[in-house]
Amino acid sequence: MRVRFLAISALALLFGFALAAPVLAKPNNGEGLVGETDDKIITFFSLGVVVFFFLVVCLGSFIQSQLEKRKQRRKAAELLQRTGW
Repeated sequence: MRVRFLAISALALLFGFALAAPVLAKPNNGEGLVGETDDKIITFFSLGVVVFFFLVVCLGSFIQSQLEKRKQRRKAAELLQRTGW
């Protein structure tokens, strides 16, 4: 099992290197997909990362609160069912 995992991991790594080699060898003078990187691009990207994690935390909190309410309703229903009311 371990040998099989190592073999698959090694093949995946080699496949990744094979896909990355042409991209890394391309002469583009350090420019990325959006062109020359300046302060505006870095600022907007960083702001996007901050907003993304803010939304993840808010969405996670909302989902957790809804699940907690659901759990409390289920427990209350089970308690009423046990007492017969």
